[in-house]
Formats: sequence, structure tokens, C-alpha cells
Amino acid sequence: MEHYVGLDVSLKLTSICVVDRAGKVEREGVVASAPEAIATFIKLHAPHVVRIGLETGATPTWLWTELDKMGLPIVCIDARHAKAVLKMQINKSDRNDAAGIARIMQCGWYKEVCVKDLDSHATKALLVSRALLVKVKRDIENQIRGLLKNLGLVIGRAKMNMFAVRAAQLAEDRSELFAAVDPLLKAREAIEQQIVDLDRKVLRLARNNAQVRRFMTAPGIGPVTALCFLATIDDPARFKRSRSVGAYAGLTTRRYASGEIDWTGRISKCGDKMLRGYLYEAANVLLTRVAKWSALKAWGIRLAKRSGLRKAKVAVARKLAVILHRMWIDGTEFKWSSKDAAGQPV
Repeated sequence: MEHYVGLDVSLKLTSICVVDRAGKVEREGVVASAPEAIATFIKLHAPHVVRIGLETGATPTWLWTELDKMGLPIVCIDARHAKAVLKMQINKSDRNDAAGIARIMQCGWYKEVCVKDLDSHATKALLVSRALLVKVKRDIENQIRGLLKNLGLVIGRAKMNMFAVRAAQLAEDRSELFAAVDPLLKAREAIEQQIVDLDRKVLRLARNNAQVRRFMTAPGIGPVTALCFLATIDDPARFKRSRSVGAYAGLTTRRYASGEIDWTGRISKCGDKMLRGYLYEAANVLLTRVAKWSALKAWGIRLAKRSGLRKAKVAVARKLAVILHRMWIDGTEFKWSSKDAAGQPV
């Protein structure tokens, strides 16, 4: 007898449903959201299990890894696809969701999601922490600018440590204003130091990873973008074609076709927002700051003249994603073109 299991995972408890090959419920239960408890229930009530399904999410990543180590046939499915099936049920409950996921496993109508390695998650956590601190620092600076601007005091363009010096100089003659600005400046200084510490860790990771160093040979790609690409993609072999990476990063256009209607919209913005943002920044650097010409830059400049710089940046970001994946698969560095081959405008 074949068994199919569905798991509906929450922070503390997991609802489990076991169905047979005909979709009939054999056993239901609720256990703690711990790999050992889930594995014990499955081995006891589903000894002939073929597939075990759970949806994507924060907790399922760890559960999938631990259950896979135990040799169980665990499958992680796209939560958006599962929702399309589960919403057909009249009553929404954890028990019904577990039964629905079990039947999805039984009929085989699902899209399996590749679960990333825990090391990739750790690297991504470091990058997320850094990105958050950078955002908080920028928000504090904007708040300080706003407080001073209300009284006609303008900081203007200020790089590096000059921002704090300039803000303190403008506010020091007004005690009430200085009392409001000084705590923000101290918080900004502390956050800036944490960002510097994280940057050191990022550089250390990049320096010790040969693949990241190869990524950084591409124009516009720095250690942060290279590490983000490595941690987000995790396994390059899961993409049959390199150009699929552009769609995975949400950098390809949406299409809607039905009957006589057929239109192409803006980019999908699916996938990892951080990776998409870093690739866009890399494209901006490539088109506006990198002096050395390449076939990629020449193509982007021609596209910018025809369609505008913003669209060209998106297109170059997509190409960068494809090129980085190809470099990963081939184990090569970025191939610079000659001046003539690059098609450099005169």
C-alpha cells in the first residue's frame, strides 16, 4: 500500500494527514513542529510513504533539511501553486490544508521547489542584516535633513564623515534642535560602525570563495552582489538554460494572452528582491561608471539610445544574471571583448 503525506506547518504545531493511493484519508494528527516528532508520526502511520509534501516558508526550510537527512521522501512545493488548490475547499483550517497537500502529493500535480543549503541561508542572512542597517542609516540621514530643513538649515551634499560634521555645525547654535539631532547622529555613527564590521565579513567571505572572485571579474559586480547571486541561486545545475535565471530574478516581462488579447507588460518582479536590486545597481555602474568597454556595455548603450536608460539598465541586469550563471557553469571568468568587437561608439 502506498501512502502520501501532507504537512501544514506552523511555528509550534504541524498538522499531518496521510492518504492512500486513491486519496482516502488514512490517518490525521497534530504534532510539535520538530523533525523528530514528524518523522516518528510518519514512520508509525505511513510506513509505505511515497511522498511527503510541505509548502514553502520560513520554518519548512529547516524541517525539509532535517527530514531529508533522515532519508524521508520530502518534497517542498510552491505555496502560490498550492494555494490555487487549497482555496477550492469551503472551510479553511490547518487540518484541511494538510489533507489538501497530501492529495496534491497523491495526484502529483505540483511544482517542486529547490531548497537551498543552510550555508547559503547563513550568507543571505548576513547580506539581509547589512542591507537593513544601510536602509536604517539612510532613513536617519533623511530624518536629520528634514529636521534641519524645517528651520532653513540645509546640509547639502556631504560625503562620508562630513555629514555628521555638517549636521552638528548647523544645529549647535540651537539647543532645542541639537537635543533632537544629536541622538540621531550618535545612532547613525553606531550603525555605520556595524556596517563597516559587516563589510569586513562580506569581504572575507568573498576573498575565500573562488567562485565569488570569478563573479567579480564581470564589470559592475562587487563582493556584495557576487555573494548575493551565489547564495540566491545556490545550485546552478537546477537551471537547464542560463537565460532562465533572468526570469527567476524577476527581470523578464509579463505576458497576457487570451483570445484576441495579447500584450506584454512590465517586468514580473518575481523572485528575490535583493538580488534584483543588486543586479540593477551593477547594470547602472556598468553603463555609467565603468570606463572599459565590452560587448555588454556597447549593447546596453545602444539600447539606452533607442529605448531609454532605465529600460537599458533592466535589460543589462538581466544579461548580467545570464552571464554570471554561464560563468558559474563553465568555471570561467568574464571575457572582455576587444575595442572593435565591443562596437564602441566613436
